[in-house]
Amino acid sequence: MSFLRNIAEKIVDAKNPTHQSIRRLSRKELEKRPTRTDVINFVLGTIGGNLNYLEIGVRNPQDNFNHINASNKYSVDPGVEYEENPVDFKMTSDEFFNALRTGKVLNSQKFDAIFIDGLHLAEQVERDINNSLEFIKDDGFIFMHDCNPPSEWHARETYTYKMSPAGGNWNGTTWKAFVQARKRIDIYSCCIDTDWGVGVISKTKPLGKSNTVENRFYEYAVMEAKRRESLNLMSFDEFKKLF
Repeated sequence: MSFLRNIAEKIVDAKNPTHQSIRRLSRKELEKRPTRTDVINFVLGTIGGNLNYLEIGVRNPQDNFNHINASNKYSVDPGVEYEENPVDFKMTSDEFFNALRTGKVLNSQKFDAIFIDGLHLAEQVERDINNSLEFIKDDGFIFMHDCNPPSEWHARETYTYKMSPAGGNWNGTTWKAFVQARKRIDIYSCCIDTDWGVGVISKTKPLGKSNTVENRFYEYAVMEAKRRESLNLMSFDEFKKLF
């Protein structure tokens, strides 16, 4: 029965204009360059020196972590999605930051760059942002993945629902936490329109104005209608000019 159901779903998918449109958006996003790795390495290159880099949510280190150009690199992942989990700290980000705060790991060290790519749900991402702001250097940068979902299907809350037009492509509700953080006036932020949206946050680098879009209930349709203003969305070329 499951085989017949899969066949039926593929037939529906092939004929449904909405499904076709969302599939095209997924393919377009997958083709965008530069990658998040390139963005992070570009910024790290402008800082220079003996850099400390932290990655939250690694999964397979070969996807990004192994390619980051930093002298000292640290990785955090509980290993839910990648059984091998060859990381430095096999725990959740909440557990890691609590250990860091109390000096149990890395002597409460601060970082030049932190990349957030853990659980893609707004509540968790918000905690990761706030914790990262506590441990990022004043001239450091926070990077985030999945801030610019191309459709509401990509921004669904439930990853395991793969019968959607977005299939296995999932950005979750990361964008909500990023948009909320952009309301703050004590930080600067922007989102680069590549690789599912690479968010960048800084305490001191003027990356753009805060978010003034009224979206009290964080409706996707409101963000989509005012995407550029909500995310401070820009191309990589526009981003590079800020440096």
